[in-house]
Amino acid sequence: MATWEDVRAITAALPETVERAPREWRARDKNLAWERPLRKADYAALGDAAPDGDILGVRVADVGVAEALCADDPAVYFRTPHFAGYPAVLVRLGVIEPDELRELLVDAWLARVPKRMAQAYLDAHP
Repeated sequence: MATWEDVRAITAALPETVERAPREWRARDKNLAWERPLRKADYAALGDAAPDGDILGVRVADVGVAEALCADDPAVYFRTPHFAGYPAVLVRLGVIEPDELRELLVDAWLARVPKRMAQAYLDAHP
């Protein structure tokens, strides 16, 4: 089970990534990850499937990635109608394993930073 401290530690290790506000992380001033409590409309849309606990929103490379994550592991990843057509997923923080969270956040970071910065990071972290 991952925690907010895991998110904080993972993002702190990514170059030019800051916690702009409590539980809101940006890579080069681009939205990367954020706390995303469910809203009234989310509960209405999800019904009994609405999860309890902390929820992390994470930007992903594209909508196809978001759809694939949700299809592959709906116990961890989900979306609400608010995110339809948007490259992001919602993550049940208390369910995702820290290693999987690290992979998700690094992939998100790689998609948000310039290609040269991403390649330099990949070269340094094979």
